[in-house]
Order: sequence, then structure tokens, then C-alpha cells
Amino acid sequence: MVSALERTAIISGIGQSAVGRRLGRTGLDLTLEAVMAALADAGLDRSQIDGVASWPGYRADMPSFSPVSIGQVKEALGLELNWYCAGNEATQMSALINACMAVSSGQARHVLCFRTMTESSAMAQGVRSSTVGGGAQRVSGFAEFLVPFQATSAANWVALAASRYFHEFGVRREQLAAIALNARRNAMLNPKAVYRDPLSLDQYMEARMISTPLCLFDCDVPVDGSTVLIISHRDTAADLRSKPVFVESICGPFSGRDAWDQMDDLTRYSAEACGKRLWSRTDYKPADVDLAELYDGFSFLSLLWLEGLGFCGRGEAAAFVEGGQRIALDGELPLSTHGGQLSAGRLHGLGHVHEAVVQLRGEGEARQVPGNPKLAMASNGGGPLAGAVLLSRE
Repeated sequence: MVSALERTAIISGIGQSAVGRRLGRTGLDLTLEAVMAALADAGLDRSQIDGVASWPGYRADMPSFSPVSIGQVKEALGLELNWYCAGNEATQMSALINACMAVSSGQARHVLCFRTMTESSAMAQGVRSSTVGGGAQRVSGFAEFLVPFQATSAANWVALAASRYFHEFGVRREQLAAIALNARRNAMLNPKAVYRDPLSLDQYMEARMISTPLCLFDCDVPVDGSTVLIISHRDTAADLRSKPVFVESICGPFSGRDAWDQMDDLTRYSAEACGKRLWSRTDYKPADVDLAELYDGFSFLSLLWLEGLGFCGRGEAAAFVEGGQRIALDGELPLSTHGGQLSAGRLHGLGHVHEAVVQLRGEGEARQVPGNPKLAMASNGGGPLAGAVLLSRE
């Protein structure tokens, strides 16, 4: 039996604010709404929260991308913290990983994890956090190698990898379309999803191209919203109001080149290293997983996650999703059960973990995966960034 320290951690509460386009609310307002929902879900009082974690922490340079600091949350709620952590130089899964380690090592008992974005309202004001360089005369960091080639958006970087993957494995756009179409079908069953109108293959194929081979429907939807998870020590489970979900395995490795465009193999990204690390920390295997909430900042990333996490072989992901039957709610491996970031809204990975908990609790209502699922996967990231968590109902 593999022993992993994170197994002493559970997700004791989940909460989500209103999610939408151009809500016109502050990041702190949305965060507090999600916090109060999570506290009520867990049956905890704010006085019991002794830890807070977030990623990437407040970004003054990108305020709509990450508009809320731990300090603001602490002051607004009157928290007395034993431990807290946030930082940009970390995997997107870092808040959850750090929270698990904090409760496992005794640094905290109940840790509040949050991720908040107000990108849609910012875009309405002409501000885009999803591009690098902007109108600056000088750029620095990794952007200085991309902006001269007009590759200012992650859409360009992911499209580069997708083009290579399409060439190497003979993939067709009709196959990739299954990711977006499946997400939309599930979003139609999710009352909180941003896009709930039907989407056909013809509409997908006719949509304007953003960066070849990625069209409009291959790109996630900027929104305003906040997601909160409360991570607690598993020996508190009996005192909770909610159904606890257990952390089976979690990881966020950092290997290979730290660049979206200069990786050793663009058709792998970091999902493969993440898969190896994740499965080394558990006795479960990919075939045991009942559903997967795989990162879909762009639809193509879900293909790499399917392969990296071992759900299919190298170069087989497009065939695996083709037609959508295997990844449907009643399929072999249901994906993006809430509509994912492509249709439900870009909550930057933590929304996927939230949905995995909903499904394991059996609270998905119209979109609930049948068969009483017991094991769920959630992942986030692309390029050199990768993080994944395996969650269990028991």
C-alpha cells in the first residue's frame, strides 16, 4: 500500500459565488460570497478557520486575474490564522497542495482555499489579463521571446503545440470538436454555466479561427466568479455537516523546460510528468477513475491530459474522444461534467475540483454522473504548468 501524507486531508466544504459575464462586483465581494457558502456547507464557523491558501496571490500587475489578497480575506472575516500561503511561482494546484500539507503536518486544522477572477468585467473596460506585453514598449521575462512574433496570448502558444500534434498524429478538427461539444451539452444541464445554448458540429466548424487550429469554441470563457474549498484534517469528518471527500493523491511537478514554446516535446507538455507523479502516490490506476474534470483552458489541453494521466496511449486521445460517446455523462470516462471552462466559465482549475466534489457527493442533479461514482480526477495547467488531484468518496 502506497503511503501518501495528503490522505490525512479531506475537502470538508465547497462554495461558489455567482458566476457570470460582467457582473460588476468586486473580487472581495465575490470571494466572501463563496466563503460563506463553503462555511455553511461544511457546518463550520469562521472562527474555526485557522489557515488560508490561494494561487497566485494578489497581482497588482493583473488585478482582474487575481484581485484579492489573503490579507483582505483575513480582515474581512476577522480570522486568526496559524498558517497562510500564496505565491505566483507555483503550480495552479499549489493552494490545494499546500493546504493538504498544512493540515497533515498540524500547521492548521481548517484551511480556506480560494481562487477569484473578475476578467469579464475588466475586459468590458478594455483590459485583458490573458495577453502578455500589452502596449508596453519594453517587455521582460518569457514574453520578450514571444511578443516579437506577435504570440501575445496563450491561444498562440497552445495552437503551436496543437498544430504539431495534429501533424504528428493525423488529427482532424472534427475530432477535437468533441471536447467543446461535450462541454456544451453538460453546461446545458448546469444552471450556473455561462453558455447554455446548444452547439452543433457545423457551428463549431464554421466558427472564426482564433489561432490555427483553435477556433472560438476551443477557447475558455473569461468570467467573474470565485470558488472556495475548505481543506480539513480527516479526523474532523464526523463533526461536519457535509459529506467529506478524501484526498487520495495530489501533485504539481515542475520538470523540463520552463517555456511554453521550447519544451522538449510540444505534444506532451507537463501533463505526462504529472501523471507519473500522481499514480506513484496511490494504488489506484487510471481504469479505476469514474469521472475526470480535466483542464480545458483550451480544448486541446484536455487531449494532452487524457494521455498524460494514462487514460489512453500516446497519440490516441483524439480517437478516444471522437464522437463524444466515451466522454459523455453516461460514457466510459465522463469529462467536464459541469461544462468545463469552455462553457461554464474560466474559474482557473479550482472550478474543476469543485465539480469533482459535487459529483462524488451525488449532488450534480441533472448533470450527475450515473452509477454512484467513487473516484474522480481533476487537473489544471498547460505548457510547463501542471497539477492534478485524485479524490475519493470513501
